[in-house]
Amino acid sequence: MTTDWRHAIETQREEKDRYFGGDPHSPIPPDERESFDGLEYYQIGEEYRFELPLHECDDPERVTVGTSTDGEREYLRWGKFRFTVDGEDVALQAYKADPDDERLWVPFRDATSGDETYGAGRYLDLEDDAHRTDDGNWILDFNEAYNPTCAYSDRYECPLPPTENWLEVPIEAGEKAYH
Repeated sequence: MTTDWRHAIETQREEKDRYFGGDPHSPIPPDERESFDGLEYYQIGEEYRFELPLHECDDPERVTVGTSTDGEREYLRWGKFRFTVDGEDVALQAYKADPDDERLWVPFRDATSGDETYGAGRYLDLEDDAHRTDDGNWILDFNEAYNPTCAYSDRYECPLPPTENWLEVPIEAGEKAYH
């Protein structure tokens, strides 16, 4: 990420809104694109941006994750992030689809799910080149949390956050529910 992380997130959001509103591959149904005027987001807040070590698993375990269409997908439980939100200690598992992936997938549900945010949960994608600090920590920035494509149309199949990643605290950051 750039040194001005807030500006980078604002730019990401603007680009996503343009894509969702006008690209033929947008997950927004075609009949809704003309009236689409952007996604809703929480205000960008530094309290939801963490620089953390990943407590990697010695022997990553295969985990079967349910999907929005009653299917299943397999991931490797790669490690755990531990942090504090509103005075509460919490942990989230990070997953990889393949051991050679440079990306970590961090799906989660929280106390806003089904109310202010998509009921099935949201995702964070952590890229090694963009979400690592010089000292090797990961940048876990919930301001980048986004809805899976199935939040916009039921024509998509999305993996659901495993129950081990259901947080009881609200994460009032990132993308809000669509509609």
